Amino acid sequence: MNWWLAAACALIAGGLGPCLWAAARGAAGQRVVAQNMATLLLCLVFLLLAQGYGRPSYVDLALVIAVLGPAGTLVFTRLLGDEIGERPPGRRWLTPAVLAGTPAVVVPMCVVTGPGRAMLKLVLIGVLLIAGGAVTSAAVRHG
Repeated sequence: MNWWLAAACALIAGGLGPCLWAAARGAAGQRVVAQNMATLLLCLVFLLLAQGYGRPSYVDLALVIAVLGPAGTLVFTRLLGDEIGERPPGRRWLTPAVLAGTPAVVVPMCVVTGPGRAMLKLVLIGVLLIAGGAVTSAAVRHG
């Protein structure tokens, strides 16, 4: 086991588990926030696993999740807008988690990967995650 895989295990145990629990057991607003956080963490886990196992195809999975995750959150926000309420629990953690977690994973991977197409794909994933996090945070905030 290397450090990349250890970081992926830490994200799964420390972040993805509580997100799945909140998505399964919480109120409507909490479920939407937990789903958004889970897609962010899952994307970061796939990036870490790609580096840990040396499988570049996992980066493609992260790219798909970076595109479809925020879209799913926007759909759920639109459908559950009345049930979400003014202040869904956990909403204030979305933007800081995106702004801290994404560069913490993407920047070291860009350094290890070096210049080329793979690094451009990592930067694109980082931009998509940050932009998607900003858009979905605003959508959840306004219902």
